[in-house]
Amino acid sequence: MEKRDYYEVLGISKDASEQEIKKAYRKMAMKYHPDKNQGNKESEEQFKEVNEAYEVLSDPQKRRTYDQFGHAGFSGGGFGQGGFSGGQGFGGFEDMFGDIFGDMFGGGSRGSRKNGPRKGADMRLRMELKFEEAAFGVEREISIQREEECDACHGSGAKPGTNSNTCPTCKGSGEVRQTTRTPFGNMMNVAQCPNCNGAGTIIEHKCDTCSGQGRVRKAKKLNVKIPAGVDDGATIKMSSEGQLGLKGGPRGDLYIIINVIPHKLFERDGYNVYLEMPITFVQAALGDEVEVPTLDGKVKYKIPEGTQSGTVFRLRGKGIQHLRSSQRGDQLIRVNVEVPKKLSDKQKDLLKDFAKETGVEVNEQSKNFFDKVRDIFK
Repeated sequence: MEKRDYYEVLGISKDASEQEIKKAYRKMAMKYHPDKNQGNKESEEQFKEVNEAYEVLSDPQKRRTYDQFGHAGFSGGGFGQGGFSGGQGFGGFEDMFGDIFGDMFGGGSRGSRKNGPRKGADMRLRMELKFEEAAFGVEREISIQREEECDACHGSGAKPGTNSNTCPTCKGSGEVRQTTRTPFGNMMNVAQCPNCNGAGTIIEHKCDTCSGQGRVRKAKKLNVKIPAGVDDGATIKMSSEGQLGLKGGPRGDLYIIINVIPHKLFERDGYNVYLEMPITFVQAALGDEVEVPTLDGKVKYKIPEGTQSGTVFRLRGKGIQHLRSSQRGDQLIRVNVEVPKKLSDKQKDLLKDFAKETGVEVNEQSKNFFDKVRDIFK
């Protein structure tokens, strides 16, 4: 029989969100669950179809493949070689409905994962950098407050010289289970042990230093190497420098978010640096050798005669270093010709003489401009 469209199976549109897919799956799985429809072969097949559709559409990569190729994208029309989940039962149903159906499909694996080693929480820190520090890189020492193993009890939480005991209520599992008879069959509810709060152990004599937590907050100093070329908003990851893990799990990670302070002269665009530089009317007309500020210091640059305001000059290799190479961007200099606002009588007379010498048509550019104006407003 030809396979139905997975979106049709779950009763959702093709642009459904992840949350809508999950909600639709829960509704359909509850409707066709075998325990609710005992002996109904049709419901059993529909239940499998629902799980198969969910397993594909809930995975972004599989969903993209399905949207592009349909069922043909999965081993010639089917999903995998043995149906869904490699032919191993209901694939993901326990994780979705563990709080409703308990361990109906897989024993206590879910609980053991909860009570096993877990990675510590990640930490985030904002760091301000000067424009030059971001351009050339810098090494900084930072201090963070994070959880460390208690030196007094070595992380056990028990007072030195004493031991923790296995919780008599949950027998060390950290969970308690209760079976309830319902119209759908026997349902097992799994909850955190109230006696040990999920730890699996009871500490009768708590460590005075950490109050039985096994960890204390301490200041930790770290050296951070900021690479050359880092930009505003970039994030630097320091693996295993976050909070302490649980039950022997690894530390979390530390993420440093970069905030680059704007420069008074330079503006960054990618790996290039822009500079607005004023020059005088005389320098623009006659040309001049000027000192140009760069990230490496001042350099000499020759402004050609007849330079117009807004002209952009390029200094190659004077920009920002690329993150993954020694190559650098360029510095672009945009010159602005400053017209004097106050002139002496002598200066005014000289400019009038200059105007007489040049005539009405000062230059070809202004002539073309006024010709265009006349053409528009004829």
